[in-house]
Amino acid sequence: MKDLSELRDYRISDAERRIYGRSFFPGCGCFAIKSPIDGGQLFVIVSTGGGWEHVSVSRKNRCPNWPEMSHIKNLFFEPDEVAMQIHVAESDHVNFHANCLHLWKPMNADIPLPPSEMVGPKGGAA
Repeated sequence: MKDLSELRDYRISDAERRIYGRSFFPGCGCFAIKSPIDGGQLFVIVSTGGGWEHVSVSRKNRCPNWPEMSHIKNLFFEPDEVAMQIHVAESDHVNFHANCLHLWKPMNADIPLPPSEMVGPKGGAA
């Protein structure tokens, strides 16, 4: 994950104080990011703990879309880092906020990836 101090202009200090008890808590934070699609607000909560880096992304009236999640991934993670969205078993599903999606990265392990040719040809769309 990137150094969160690089994103200080986007921090929401009041929300950080409510959630963490203070602002600029190491490895955590609350951020307001403009959507690259429509300029609407993406509310982002970052946390680290339990061996995971976690980025929660929500919008007031709808779920974030793929371009918005990609934008957040690029802002909060280095270009060579892999982060993932997880679709858990139905019995493990938790829905605390209907318009929220999450990015996860294990801190002490690499995320296994399928071979790129299983996804599609390199170089983009045919």
